[in-house]
Amino acid sequence: MLIILKKIKKFCYQRPIPSIGLFILVFFIFVGIFAPIIAPYGPIEMIIKDRLSPPSMKHFMGTDHLGMDIFSRVVYSTRIDLFIAMCSVGLAMSIGVPLGALIGYAPKKVDEVVMRLIDGINAFPMFILALIVAAAIGPGLKNVIFVVAFVNFPSYLRLVRGQVLSIKEMQFVEAAESVGNGYLRITMVHILPNTIGPVLVLACLNSAWAILTAAGLSFLGVGIPLPQPEWGAMVSAGTRYTLSGEWWIAFFPGLIITLVVLSLNLIADTLQEIMDPKRKAFL
Repeated sequence: MLIILKKIKKFCYQRPIPSIGLFILVFFIFVGIFAPIIAPYGPIEMIIKDRLSPPSMKHFMGTDHLGMDIFSRVVYSTRIDLFIAMCSVGLAMSIGVPLGALIGYAPKKVDEVVMRLIDGINAFPMFILALIVAAAIGPGLKNVIFVVAFVNFPSYLRLVRGQVLSIKEMQFVEAAESVGNGYLRITMVHILPNTIGPVLVLACLNSAWAILTAAGLSFLGVGIPLPQPEWGAMVSAGTRYTLSGEWWIAFFPGLIITLVVLSLNLIADTLQEIMDPKRKAFL
């Protein structure tokens, strides 16, 4: 871990753009944690006399059609959307990684059966599948987390399975087999730790996708229901007022989504370059 941190420090010094992505993500995590302190108003507090007010010193990002402060709602939305990304990715990893490791080292018949089931899931476009499942089970925070995790776990299974199929042919695995270790112990102790790098990169990318998916589901009305603060729902509520001149209702939540997703993609690129053994600068 210390070696990885030193490589990250060296990489960020040589490549400042990825470090900007890390700074943006840390900033929004800080905002989410301290949302009650940062937000000047409650997330669903309505100030009717200030409805549809443009950005000003009183309301930094303006107010919506119900008089709710956009800045306060964006701040509280940060907590919800990052929580969705963290929980859904963690749940998908906890299912996909062990299954992928076990299937990659399992008998061929088991591998073929499971992978055909995964192919069936992957036959649907990911967002369409998420939309179908979300519409079936209904809106809500827990349901959104489950939907995003369900759609994402096959990607971890496929990645880890491919890594295991490659690693299990190496000499250290053959040595572990020769001393009588079972395939379960070999998989969990000797093979799985060598798949951590690609899994971390995929987790960063999937975190960005999870935020986009949660926002998309809420935008379509099957994600986080109003009046709960959520970036996608706020964009959806603001689109009907954009043409009449109230651009700020949808603009600021959309801008925050862009910044967070961009930061996660930059961090994923950074991790991929750091963990690539072919990059001589980080050996």
